[in-house]
Amino acid sequence: MIDTQGYKIIDADAHVVETEDSWNYLEGSEKKFKPQLFQSDENPNTKLWVLDGKPIGFRNSTLTEMELKALQKETGRSLETSRNARELRDVELRLQHMDKLGIDVQILFNTMWIARVADKPEAEIALCASWNRWMAETWKKGKNRLRWSCVVPAMTMSEALQQIRFARENGAVAVSLRPFENDKHLVEPYFYPIYEEASRLNMAIAIHIANASPQLMEQFKPRYDRMGGFAQFRIPTVITCLSLMMSDVPATFSKLRWGFVEASAQWIPWVVKEAIRRSGTKDYPRNPCEEFRIYITAQTDDDFPYVLKYAGEDNIVIGTDYGHTDAPSEVDAIEVFRGNHEVSDAVKKKILAGNPCALYAV
Repeated sequence: MIDTQGYKIIDADAHVVETEDSWNYLEGSEKKFKPQLFQSDENPNTKLWVLDGKPIGFRNSTLTEMELKALQKETGRSLETSRNARELRDVELRLQHMDKLGIDVQILFNTMWIARVADKPEAEIALCASWNRWMAETWKKGKNRLRWSCVVPAMTMSEALQQIRFARENGAVAVSLRPFENDKHLVEPYFYPIYEEASRLNMAIAIHIANASPQLMEQFKPRYDRMGGFAQFRIPTVITCLSLMMSDVPATFSKLRWGFVEASAQWIPWVVKEAIRRSGTKDYPRNPCEEFRIYITAQTDDDFPYVLKYAGEDNIVIGTDYGHTDAPSEVDAIEVFRGNHEVSDAVKKKILAGNPCALYAV
């Protein structure tokens, strides 16, 4: 590894971009659920995955080198990745790019599944199984440097548990759940079997920005502004963190770790103060992130002194959003953060290495 600091650098939020090859892992009768790729009528650069005539997710735009450079200049953030690396067509190329970025291990998340992908339980089972098998093969090729968070068919609990076990045996370190799964919220007892199994297998629960409630997706759909997916995806993530802090779930599953991914960390002071005030008791922990094993991925432009005051030094991690080009994306986020003069070297070491190692048990 190229890490000159003497400790393992973890990219706590990296991505894979699904391709037609992602569905080559469908087996037998599952193959009838293979999604098809169509170009968006509204945006020619965007392609949509379609199943049973219904869009179920988008495929990131494949920008030209000139378009990427223009976007980088406009945003002031590094966004360029090789198509073969972000799509995992060439795992070795991905590892080589990680070396250049000073990253030892990436935690891989899905690009699809930020919204509901299937109406039928059997379709959800098939799509999750194919994606998890794909990641299992990637992990085997990746020299243990490409760990991942598995997607689960939450509509079918018995199958969800089975896929979690398969994922753990094949390099997964977390279970991905969306803030809202259809009409259910993550603090409901319905999800307790998943939490129990994740605890037993020493896996984290990763709440990546997402929203599987069709009603909320429609209600929060941007119509007159440019805030993109802020209301649809980020706000539900924040709501779920406060809900978790106010629930009995952390005490019920006293060893389970929680990651809130890709929503920045700037909102943590607000949520912590709300939780303390709303608890109505002087015995409520002053640092619920530490007490309840809650970790949050930061962005390089977060106000770290302010965030750390409320989250503590041991519960912030950082990711690149590798493979994407949207607002949270910053391919060189690790290097940019290393140059942050407001954070001590000791705390940087925790955020880059110690904290993500604790969250994901790597």
